[in-house]
Amino acid sequence: MLYKGMISMMKSGFARMTGVVSVAAVLLSGCTGAGGNEKQGASAGNAGQKVTLKAIMEQVPDSDIVKKMVADFNKENPNIDVNIEMLPYDQIRDKIVTSFLAPSATYDLIVVDNPWMNDFASAGYLEPLEERVKAAGADYNYQDFSAPLRGIGEVNGHTYGIPFYNYALGLIYRKDLFEKQGLKPPSTLAELRQDAKLLTTGDQAGLAMQPQRGYKIFEEWANWLYAAGGAIQDNAGKITLNSPQAREALTQYIQTYKESAPKDSLNWGFDEALRAVSGGKAAMMLSYNWMLPALNDKGGQAGDLAGKFGLAEVPGGKSVLGAWYWSIPANTKNKEQVWSFIKWITSPQHEKQRVIAGGAPVRNSAMDDSEVQQKGFGVEYYKTVKAILKNAAPLGNSLNAEEMVQTVGTELSQAVSGQKSVDQAIADADKEAKDIINAKK
Repeated sequence: MLYKGMISMMKSGFARMTGVVSVAAVLLSGCTGAGGNEKQGASAGNAGQKVTLKAIMEQVPDSDIVKKMVADFNKENPNIDVNIEMLPYDQIRDKIVTSFLAPSATYDLIVVDNPWMNDFASAGYLEPLEERVKAAGADYNYQDFSAPLRGIGEVNGHTYGIPFYNYALGLIYRKDLFEKQGLKPPSTLAELRQDAKLLTTGDQAGLAMQPQRGYKIFEEWANWLYAAGGAIQDNAGKITLNSPQAREALTQYIQTYKESAPKDSLNWGFDEALRAVSGGKAAMMLSYNWMLPALNDKGGQAGDLAGKFGLAEVPGGKSVLGAWYWSIPANTKNKEQVWSFIKWITSPQHEKQRVIAGGAPVRNSAMDDSEVQQKGFGVEYYKTVKAILKNAAPLGNSLNAEEMVQTVGTELSQAVSGQKSVDQAIADADKEAKDIINAKK
């Protein structure tokens, strides 16, 4: 199964903690050399000529699944080879940007993390896909992808990315501890705080939190923000962090941290929180939905606690959404062949195959499929993931999104550590976020 041994290879967000330099300035200043004006349908050779596509992917289990499926694609498409290079998260973006700026693309097929989508698309480095999606017809069923996932891949009226896998957040909790206390998964911030406090004992924290400065705290705290009725950006893309809801969410976050988080965990990120939960030192954590099968794996990190974990929607029902996408660089000469692979790997048939193999789902039909549920992780798991995806939103969906996330996360961390008041941290986060996303418009 996908989830065995995956902890050392965790997905996208974790490497972001080391710090980010915005790519937007590089992208927007380099448009003239990108080959972005190349016409759709340019090909490396005549029909029937064999083409090798160079692909770049993140070094994670979802990519391993795709790599195993390539042989089936080759059987159906003998004139197209797919050569996949897998790299750690902190290397992949620089490689992609370098390929964009080259006269001829190094990579024909790329995967795009959602904070990069607007930067890459706005710079002219991605090929619009909507005409190809339309031509794929009813059998392809683009509307089957969860709507919030589709939305991230669509920039300024064009489709630039097809969903690959999701990393939306949910609440992971110990079912046995909840049953012992007669609790149900919390549906509000007040219930979360109350339950976490009740489940905090001498050697067990109620909630393993991730207040590490930068990406991690923002990713976690934004769920508090949504539950309080706040938003990061409005429908027009304007930053709306300086709000009563944001101040209330940060106040609640800090209070919960003081009451129910593990001691001396101010710098905790994903790895530390996971160890606490899997080792029986914490009763809950907000984490990626696909962590549930990993924790319940009988041969996995949780040991004797495997099978005792449950997954629920985050309090308030709206969670932070992350996802990776398949995209075609504008400067590749093999656009048609690349689209053949993307259409194949993301088709309903092969999405089902990928999810049964352990991949994180992006199509509603796969999550509703009885065979997926039977061979995968059960009806309740896919039902919950579908509900999580239905009402989820990314941390940023604008230019310079990743730099904005890091900066806001730094301000939030300073409030948790007591270096700034809640009011000051929120005001500063709002101002800096506005400066960043407006810098290159």
